[in-house]
Amino acid sequence: MFGCAFPCIAHLDVKCYPKIVGRPGRWSRTAYDNAREGRMTTKKVPLANLDWDDVRLFLHINRTGSLSQAARQLHIDHSTVSRRLSQLELCLGGPLFERHRTGLKPTELAHVLALQAENMERAVLSLQEELGGTDREPSGSVRIAMMEGIGTTFVARHLEPLLRKHPKLRVELVTSSSIVNVSRREADVFVSFFKPIGQGLACETAGSFALYLYGAPSYLENHGVPASLADLPKHQFVGYLDDLIQLDAVRWLDELVARPSMSFQSNSMLAQMAAAASGLGLVLLPKFSVVKEDTLVPVLADTARVARTLWVSVHHDLQYSARIRAVTEYLHRLFESKQGWLNGPADAQPRG
Repeated sequence: MFGCAFPCIAHLDVKCYPKIVGRPGRWSRTAYDNAREGRMTTKKVPLANLDWDDVRLFLHINRTGSLSQAARQLHIDHSTVSRRLSQLELCLGGPLFERHRTGLKPTELAHVLALQAENMERAVLSLQEELGGTDREPSGSVRIAMMEGIGTTFVARHLEPLLRKHPKLRVELVTSSSIVNVSRREADVFVSFFKPIGQGLACETAGSFALYLYGAPSYLENHGVPASLADLPKHQFVGYLDDLIQLDAVRWLDELVARPSMSFQSNSMLAQMAAAASGLGLVLLPKFSVVKEDTLVPVLADTARVARTLWVSVHHDLQYSARIRAVTEYLHRLFESKQGWLNGPADAQPRG
């Protein structure tokens, strides 16, 4: 199917098992026996009829390191993924992955195929964008990944204008406490509090936001209100589970107090906010996250302040796509328009 469009893979010297004559795509019992026993024949195999769906399946497996995850992403069952991978391996004359406890490890053949398969993917994406519509109206799905707090309490609350302007767009919001690899197509757009490192990334700053110390009136009544930063070591805190922190950018509490005494820890910012609101301790939160939490009040608002830079990242192959540009430009405008509020004082009833 892609013999003309992708001459770089039109012919490869590979080892291939014989197919059943007259039944393309079917493999004889002898071929499978040969596969198990390692008997192959080497010849020049034309790949003009290579199925893009099988190549795309390989890319998903290569990026996730798991047949199950690839199956979920492609919305097909595990056995179909396994069968199609086996057929591709038979055609190429060797295994593409080795199984390990931690997942699938790509072989040398997989590395060779991945380079050309990614070229195919770029060409297909480019073709889809070019033929997506004569009116150039952004359409299709865009997956945005970011931390739970900013995704749930801020960005999700401000997406209606984007989808009203571009009704053919569909936004998928993925909240994650770990790094999302845009280079491996785990998401189309990544909003982070640090500059991601990776090949083929286009990263731009999109402003900043402030974090303030908050506490519930019940906690402050029982433990007193700290008069200065020097009083903070005497208090109880709510924060992240240290052993589950995968992003140093969220170690913001360490910038206010060394070795804080923790009464409650969670990998969820929303759980931390709820625990602090119940009176379990003081919590350092972005201002945008406490919009709907009326029971939290600022503590040491003039001095207990931390800031983070916002980054918006996409793969450079997608940065000029109409659907991706519509989303990234909107996110930049959103963060820019809210800078005064995002970095403003920790008012008792923040709105934004």
